Amino acid sequence: MIKILFGTLLIFWGILDGLKYYIQGQKIRSHKSAKGQSRKFINIAVGSDMSRLIYGIFIGDIFIISTSIVALVCMLFMWEQIRRWYPYKMRGCANFKRPNIFLYTINSILPNRIRRRL
Repeated sequence: MIKILFGTLLIFWGILDGLKYYIQGQKIRSHKSAKGQSRKFINIAVGSDMSRLIYGIFIGDIFIISTSIVALVCMLFMWEQIRRWYPYKMRGCANFKRPNIFLYTINSILPNRIRRRL
């Protein structure tokens, strides 16, 4: 009984956690700019919830799995909005093309002193 109660609370807080990422993604979309958004923060958040999902699958806890899935969906929405509206160096030029997802992800993981500006 207590496990179900705390599991329900975990799902509720997981939905609120996902909602905050969704709201932030909507804000980025409406402003059409991800300036000031930390790519490293969202990468760490996605990695954290991926590990939580794998752990939930490993131990077979439906509460952890469902919470992680909800949060991951919202985080990936925000990640995509940051990728889409990131202030790239050549944005606005006639031949502007966003880098592929792999290059963008590697670039967002590297420290600023090493990485190349996109």
